[in-house]
Amino acid sequence: MNNFMISAKRLITNKNTVTIIGVLIILIILYWGYKSTIDGAVKPVQVPIAKRTIEPQTEVKAEDIAWINVPSVAKQNNVILRQNEIVGKYTGVNVTIPEGSMFYNNVLVNRDELPGSWLARIETGPTGIPDEPYYFSVDMVTTYGNAIQPDSYIDVYMKAKDENGLIMFGRLMENIKILAVKDGNGQDVFTGVESDKNPAFLYFGVSKEYHILLRKAIYLQDKGIELVVVPHGGANPLTGDVTVSSETLRDTIEVLTVNVSKLDENYVNNLDPSQNPNVQPEG
Repeated sequence: MNNFMISAKRLITNKNTVTIIGVLIILIILYWGYKSTIDGAVKPVQVPIAKRTIEPQTEVKAEDIAWINVPSVAKQNNVILRQNEIVGKYTGVNVTIPEGSMFYNNVLVNRDELPGSWLARIETGPTGIPDEPYYFSVDMVTTYGNAIQPDSYIDVYMKAKDENGLIMFGRLMENIKILAVKDGNGQDVFTGVESDKNPAFLYFGVSKEYHILLRKAIYLQDKGIELVVVPHGGANPLTGDVTVSSETLRDTIEVLTVNVSKLDENYVNNLDPSQNPNVQPEG
C-alpha cells in the first residue's frame, strides 16, 4: 500500500503528467464550450413573419402574422419576437415588408409617427363642420425651447398699429390644441423618427373664419402686424401702448385687407403659411 501511494505521488508530481492532465482538461473545456455554442446556435426559435406582403404605411394585424422556427443563429438582434409588439404598428414611409420576411424594429412605427396622421385628429367645431388645418411658423425660441408640444394648448397674441399710430396688442385666439410639431424637414419633433428636434411649424385646426383671419394676418406682417404663440394661460410677451380685445384685433385685420388687389386677395385666400422655397410640410 505504501509503495502504491509513493508511486501515485511520483506520478502526480511528475511535470509531464501534470502537463498531460492540464491539456486534457483544457480540451474537455473547449469541447464543452464549442458544443454548447453550436447547440445554442442551431436551437430552434419561433419567430413571427409576414403572412402576406405589407405595403408602406399599413397597419399590421394579427392575421398578417405567421410563425416559423429558425435556428437561433439566423435571428438578428433587431428582430421582433413578440406579437404584441407588432400588431397595431404601421409600416414606415417607403417600407414594404415582403411575404415571409421577419419583422424588424426599424421598419415599424406608431400611427402618430406617419406623415399626415395628425390630420385625423382635427376636431369638429360646434357647427358640425370640421376645423381646417393650419401651419404656424415657429422656432426654438418662439416655442419656449420646445415647451409647446402635441396635445398642449396655445393662445395667439397679436400686435398692430391703430389709425392713430398707437401700438395695440392683445389676445387674438385662445385655447387652441396643438396636433403636431414638425421640424424643417417635415418630421415630428416629439416622436422616435429621425428629426433635428428644432421646431419649424405648429400644426393645429381652426374654424374656416379663423383660418382666413390668420392667413390675412400673415399677409399683413410687412405692414407691422405681429403674431406670437404662448402656452395657454401664459403671459403676453408683446408690449405696446394699449391692450385691446380680440374683436378689435379681428376688425383691424379686416380693415387692413379691405382694399387688397385681386391678385393679393387670391394670395391671401390660398396662402399656406408653412410654405417657403425649401420646405413643403406634410399633411
